[in-house]
Amino acid sequence: MKAAIEIPDFKNILSSSEIFKAVEEAAEKIGVNAYVVGGYVRDLLLGKEAKDIDFVCVGSGVALAKATASLLGVSSGLAIFKNFGTAMFRYGEYELEFIGARKESYDRTSRKPTVEDGSMEDDQKRRDFTINALAIGLNGKDKSQLIDPFGGIEDLRRGIIRTPLDPEITFSDDPLRMLRAIRFAGRLKFDIEPTTFHAIMDHKDRMEIVSAERISDELNKMIMADEPSYGFKLLFHSGLLATFFPEMVKLHGVDTRAGKSHKDNFYHTLEVLDNVAKVSKDNLWLRWAAILHDIAKPATKRFHPKAGWTFHGHEDKGARMVAPIFKRLKLPLGDKMKYVRKLVRLHLRPIALVKSNITDSAIRRLLFEAGDDIHDLMILCRADITSKNHNRVQRYLANFDYVESKMEQVEEKDKVRNFQPPVTGEDIMKTFDITPSPVIGEFKEAIKEAILEGQIQNNFEEAYVLLLKLAEKRSMNVITNLLGK
Repeated sequence: MKAAIEIPDFKNILSSSEIFKAVEEAAEKIGVNAYVVGGYVRDLLLGKEAKDIDFVCVGSGVALAKATASLLGVSSGLAIFKNFGTAMFRYGEYELEFIGARKESYDRTSRKPTVEDGSMEDDQKRRDFTINALAIGLNGKDKSQLIDPFGGIEDLRRGIIRTPLDPEITFSDDPLRMLRAIRFAGRLKFDIEPTTFHAIMDHKDRMEIVSAERISDELNKMIMADEPSYGFKLLFHSGLLATFFPEMVKLHGVDTRAGKSHKDNFYHTLEVLDNVAKVSKDNLWLRWAAILHDIAKPATKRFHPKAGWTFHGHEDKGARMVAPIFKRLKLPLGDKMKYVRKLVRLHLRPIALVKSNITDSAIRRLLFEAGDDIHDLMILCRADITSKNHNRVQRYLANFDYVESKMEQVEEKDKVRNFQPPVTGEDIMKTFDITPSPVIGEFKEAIKEAILEGQIQNNFEEAYVLLLKLAEKRSMNVITNLLGK
C-alpha cells in the first residue's frame, strides 16, 4: 500500500498546542532538548488522530514531566517509574509519557535490556521500526524540525514495515518486536519489508522468552484491526502462530478422500473473523468467539463413505477447549471466557433451527441458554455463512431473519431470555414447611422444563399450580422421606 504523505507545518502545529508549548517551556527551564517521538509523529504524518504522545529529552525525562505538569496545572496523577526513568500523566483526553534518551544492550536470555543514558541518535536507533523512529524537535537547534535518520518518511510512503537496524539483531534482542511488526502491518495495511520478514521467520523460536501476557496483549491489538485476517495470515506464514497458538494452525489444510474434500477451516475462520469485525467494531471477545468457533474441527474430523467429511460434536468439544486456551494465553478466565465458551457451544444452534421446522420450544431453549448474548450469537452465526454460492448465502440469511423474528415473538410472550424461576426455593420451603434439600432443586428444574416446553406460561400462578401437582404426585410422605424428616 502506498500512502500520500504531505509534510505539515510543524511550527504551526507546535505553536498552536498548549501541550507542546508547555513541554518546550519546561525543557528550556530545566536546560534539556526535548522531542516528540514515535507513534504520534507517525500518525500525524498519516493524517490520523493520536491521543498518546511520547516525549524524549536528552536528560531527565522525570524532571521534564514534573516541570510540564506544573506548567499545565496538573497537581495529581503524575506516575513516576524510577526503575525505567519514565513518567506519565493524563491531560484532558491525552496521555503524555516522558523518558530520557537512552541506549540499550541485551542479554540473549531476556528481552529486558540493560539501559544507560544516551543521545537522541542512540534513542532513535533503539526504536522498533523506521516509521516509529521519527521525531520532531520542540526546542533548541532542532525546533520544529523533523528528524528522520532511517528513511521512515519514505517507508510511510511505500507502506513498508522495516527495522532501523539489522532485523536479525533487532528481533533476537527483543522478539516481541516480531509481533509488533505484524500488528502494525495489519493495522496500517502495510507490507513487511522482505529482509525484515525473513528475519521474523528465522527468529520465531525466540518467542519462548516472551511472556504469555505480552503475546496476548499484541494479539488482542491485532484482533481489533479493521481486517484482522491480514495479521493472522502474516502470523501463519512467518511461523509465529505455531509458537503460541498451535490449535489454530491445525485448522489449516484440506483433506480429500474418495473425491470428497472439506473446506480449509483456517481460512474459513479468518473469513468469519473479518465478517464479525465488519459488524462489531469494539467487541474483542466476540471476535475471539469467531476465532475459536471451529477450533475443535481437527479433533472431531471423521470420514464416512456416504456423508463425506464430518465434524460432529465440534461445538461441544470446542467449548471445552476455550478455558485451557485462555489459561495458557493468560486471557481472563472469568465472565469474558464464559461468554466466549457459550458462543462457541451454541454457534450451530441457530443454523440447526434454520434447517428444521422451528418450534417455540426450540426457540425458548436457545433464548434461555443464550440470555442477553443472543444478539451476539446471531452476529456470529451470520458471519459463519461463508459459502461462495451467493444464492445459498442469501437463503441462509433470510432464514436467520425468520428465526430472529420468531425469537422476538416468543420472548415477548414467554420472557425466558433472562429466566428467573417464577416459584423460588423459598416459596417451596414455605409451602411444604421443609428445609433446604435436593427435592427443591428437582421441583424448580421440573417447572423450568415445563415452561421451556410450553406446557405452562412463565408466571407464578401456573408454576405454583404445577408445583402442587408435582408434590401430590410424589406425595408428602415421599417428600418427607427424601428430606429425612
